[in-house]
This record gives sequence, C-alpha cells and structure tokens, in this order.
Amino acid sequence: MEKESLNILIGGEAGGGLVTIGQILAKSLVRKGYSILVTQDYQSRIRGGHNTFGIRVGIEKILAPKESIDLLIALNEETVWLHKEELSHGGRVIVDGAYCIGDIVCVEVPFSQLADKRYVNTAALGVACSLLGLDEILVATALKDYIGKKITEVVETNLDVLSKAYRWGGDQSPSVSIKLKPVSKPEKRLMINGNEAIALGAFSAGVKFCAFYPMTPATSIVMYLIAHAKGMGIVVEQAEDEIAAINMAIGASFAGASSMLATSGGGFALMTEGVSLAAMTETPIVIVVAQRPGPATGLPTRTEQGDLEFVLHSGHGEFPRAVFAPGSIEECFDLTRRAFELSERYQGPVFLLTDQYLADSYRAVDTFDIKNLPQFGPSDVAKVSDTPYNRYQITESGISPRLLPGLTQHLVVADSDEHTGDGHITENLSVRKQMVEKRLRKGRGILEEVIPPERSGEARPDLLIVSWGSSRGAVQEAASMLRGEGLSVSILHFSQVWPLQPSQFLNTLHEAREVVCVEGNATGQFSRLIGREIGFQIPKRVLRYDGLPITPEYIRLQIKKIGTRGK
Repeated sequence: MEKESLNILIGGEAGGGLVTIGQILAKSLVRKGYSILVTQDYQSRIRGGHNTFGIRVGIEKILAPKESIDLLIALNEETVWLHKEELSHGGRVIVDGAYCIGDIVCVEVPFSQLADKRYVNTAALGVACSLLGLDEILVATALKDYIGKKITEVVETNLDVLSKAYRWGGDQSPSVSIKLKPVSKPEKRLMINGNEAIALGAFSAGVKFCAFYPMTPATSIVMYLIAHAKGMGIVVEQAEDEIAAINMAIGASFAGASSMLATSGGGFALMTEGVSLAAMTETPIVIVVAQRPGPATGLPTRTEQGDLEFVLHSGHGEFPRAVFAPGSIEECFDLTRRAFELSERYQGPVFLLTDQYLADSYRAVDTFDIKNLPQFGPSDVAKVSDTPYNRYQITESGISPRLLPGLTQHLVVADSDEHTGDGHITENLSVRKQMVEKRLRKGRGILEEVIPPERSGEARPDLLIVSWGSSRGAVQEAASMLRGEGLSVSILHFSQVWPLQPSQFLNTLHEAREVVCVEGNATGQFSRLIGREIGFQIPKRVLRYDGLPITPEYIRLQIKKIGTRGK
C-alpha cells in the first residue's frame, strides 16, 4: 500500500555523510513534487557523536516535525539502539545486518559488498530510494548536482554504488518496501532553509554590508551572503569579535550602506552596547538573533526560544524597536524585508528573532516573486536648505532628515552623547528631555505598522492556543489533532512580538473559554509579556526547553496533561 506521508530519519556520526545523503534525498523528493520538512539534530563536534537528519515528506503540505519514525536509515549501531522505540507500527530500519536487534523490521543491507567504507552512505541512499519508489535517474541527477564540482572519479564511484544499491533494493521482497504515493502534477519549487531565506530576503531588500563573528546557528546566513556577495554587489566582513562587528555595521550604515548582523545569544550579548549606539545616533541596522539554549554556551547546536526578553530589553536607555519572529520559510524572507524597511524608515535597530530549528529546517516552497520589489536603502536624500543642517531636528513623527556624509555641502555630525539638533554634544537638560521624547515618538509610527497576529479557527472556542515564531506549524497541526477529538480549538499566532497592539487581539483572548500559550522556553516569556503589557494573564502554558523542536504530539500531550474546560 502506497503511503501519502512518511517520517524518515537518517542517523549516524558527524562526518559519516548523513547530511550529504539527507540533502540529496530531500532534494529528490522535492523534485518529485512532494512537500518536505527537514529537522537536523547534531552535536557540537566535527566528528563523532550522534547526529540525525530527519525528513518528513508527504503529498500535502507538511507543517511540522513528527516524533514517530516510519523509515530509519541507520549508518551505525548506535542509531538503532537510540531510535528503535520511536519506530511506528510497520516502521522499517535500513541497517547493516550485524546491527539488527530485537523484533524490529530490518532491511539487512550487505554494505561491505555494495561499497567501500567511504561510500556506505551512498549505498544506504540507493537502498532507501529504491524502497521508497523514487526513480534512479532522478536521484542520480540530484547526487551529481550536489557533488558535481568534485573530481570525476568520485562522482563516477558514487553513481556506481548508487546503481548497485538500487539493484539490491529492487531484488528484495515487496513486503519491505515503503513506497510513497506519487504526486500527480509535480510543481517546480525551491528547497531552502530558514537561514537561506533570510539571506535572500536581505538581498531583495537591498543589503549592502554585513558584519559578523561566526556563531551557530546564525553563521549559515552569512555564508550564503558570502557565496553570492560578488554577484549581488555586497561586502561581508568577519570581524575580530562581536563588538567590532556591530560597530562596523553601524559605521557602514551611517555612510549609507544598508547593513545587517547575524548572531546568536552569546554573540549578541557582546553587541548590546552597539544597539544603544545605533539608537542614539539614529542609524538603521537589522540584527538577526538565531536562538539556541543558554545560559552561556549552553547547547550550541540545539533549539530554543529563550532570548525574547533579552532582545526586547537589550541596550541601555529607552528607545523604540521592532522585533519580528518568522514562523515559516516564507516569513523568513518577507519579515527580513520588513525589518530593513522599518529600520530605514525609523532610523534605528530592528530585530529578527529566529532559532536553530527554523534556521536549519529545509522545506519546499514556491519561488519567491521578486519582480518590482522595492529596496529600502537611503536612496532618497533629504532635501535640506537650512544651514547648519540639523541631523536630529525635532519633528512631530520623531523622524529627522537624514543626509549621508560627503554627498552634500552640509556637515553631517553624529555623537554617542546626548546632542543638540545639529549633532553636537550637550548637557542642556531641557534639550535632553526633548531628544528622548523625539526618539520615543518614532515608536508611535512603529506601533501603527504592527503586523497583526494570525487568527484561525472559530470564534469563542473552547481552547485558544497562543504561539509565536517557529512553533507555528506544530501548533497548527496540534490544533487539527485536538479538533479531531471533538475540541473546539482556535489559534492566535504572532510573527511580530514587539511592539504589541492590544486592539488587534485582546477581544480574541477574552472570547476563548481557555487560553494556553505554547513556547520553546522554561519561563513563558511571551505569555508573561502579554500579561505585563496587555494585562491578560495566561497561566496555562506548554513549554519545551530540552533543546528539541516543538512537535504536534508534544503539544497535544501537554495540553491533555494541563486539562481544559472543553465541552
């Protein structure tokens, strides 16, 4: 019987080639027309340790990862022991015969006969694709695309091993196959992850400069920018540390280059003084913070939503900001553009808050429509006739005319101290009060442009699930599960978490019989933010902080434990 969806997990040691075959398999599935969602779980080491590459695949759109495994591709014995209890009913394990244990259904592959030790991963790929019913030519093409720049001998050896593995898989009993139902009309789509989508969004918005110091899981954003920097006409600079990186970005932006940074919590901790500098000098800058579990180094390769309050309160002093939290690949692209737009318009720091799960999660998405998209750099030079030029002129909106240094006859002055309208240092306390109020007035404009939370489901539900950021898909699928059990469930999902506009959602909160907030942290940071800012308390929470992504099964189980006042 053909399956409409499967959950595939590839497990093995770092350096054993599991990511290589994972990406080739994922790309083959996308080219065949399937929807996918990839989750990567890896330890903080170059070689060794137990890593996994999960692919949930289906005919319909896949929204979230799944916990039970339908096909386990075990590249070592440890993988079998660690994941055998997660196998679904009828689940299969592709494994070396010596590693098959207990009563699990094993496809015992004679890897030593099919390939040299260096190519065992390719043999496993061939067997898996054969059992899934994928066309060999399709997979071979994806393999060549992935390793095509390597020497011809390596490519030919891989293709030979792939062919042998296909033949071996085809000779096995049909009872061990686990074929996917074919897609009737495959459509051409992109296979990209969250970090790549952020980089593409930055390109489309007109980014010209990026500074960074490497820090997982944000580094691949910058690596993608670097790979295309020459063609896109941007400069990427690896600084000696995060303090230097943010100051470089501020300097580039001051000179007129739309600038961004990409980091994680530990790196951002060093940048916070620079955040205040950008606010005081009213310099546009976009900062991507890819969250991982802390404190300190924490779990550098795992996921969490633990830095919301940190980002929200980063930088000393009082000044406006906006914080976006994408929940899908499409939002990674769109909200990156939005961040650049607001940063340039309101002349200050704007944040994009993502996490390791979304950063590394490959998905199949439609090609982004980039025709006629505006770029948001300082292309419109302010028309200023008065001398001296008042960079920080007091205005009703709080937005002052911005000239770029060296492009007009006017002197452009900036200072990190409190300053007068023309940019010079002042200790006049009356001017100080006016300048604070001027900067804060920009927050009114940001508030008027807040993206409303996405509401789905019926009005006045038994249960309203509140969520933000990367938990979006898992919450949608969990809500569907709960509806199937007779519970009336609606969702209120936030992709912009600051500022909050109560008129957009307060009535929705009050209309629900029960409200539960789902978050990837231990203290319920977003539910506390709603309580503090809006006055609506959400004591019931589904929290996850073990480093793993939130799944639909996890949400459903925790909501059952909490209990609701449903019908």
